[in-house]
Amino acid sequence: MMTKPIARQALPASTIEPGSKHVLVVEDDDMVREHVVQQVASLGYEVSEAPDGPAGLAIVRESRNIDLMFTDVVMRGGMSGHDLAKAVEELRPELPILFTSGYKESDIVSADRLNQEFELLQKPYRRRELAHRLRKMFGD
Repeated sequence: MMTKPIARQALPASTIEPGSKHVLVVEDDDMVREHVVQQVASLGYEVSEAPDGPAGLAIVRESRNIDLMFTDVVMRGGMSGHDLAKAVEELRPELPILFTSGYKESDIVSADRLNQEFELLQKPYRRRELAHRLRKMFGD
């Protein structure tokens, strides 16, 4: 399922610098995904969204203008965030991937859901933390 990118929105006066990149958000919880998409768009990024790993992978296959993938680790649909990341790495090894999870980092690593080399933004997070991490991932 391919979704149209959300146009960048005007930013209120803030100390958070806007982004200028295209972020793919992959999240299986509809309410969480809607909130995250709005947060990322409010930071000035172009956003595409996918409700599960297979849909996210399809977007990466079809669109070369994705600059970063932001995915939940644990998702329904038969493909975890880790599985998605492995598949995306084969297609676009240069694409930065930022994981998010409500599980503790130690639980994720000890359950071998992810390897040791990953970026994780722990849920719940604030808009400022999201902005900082995205800028860091983009090298801004």
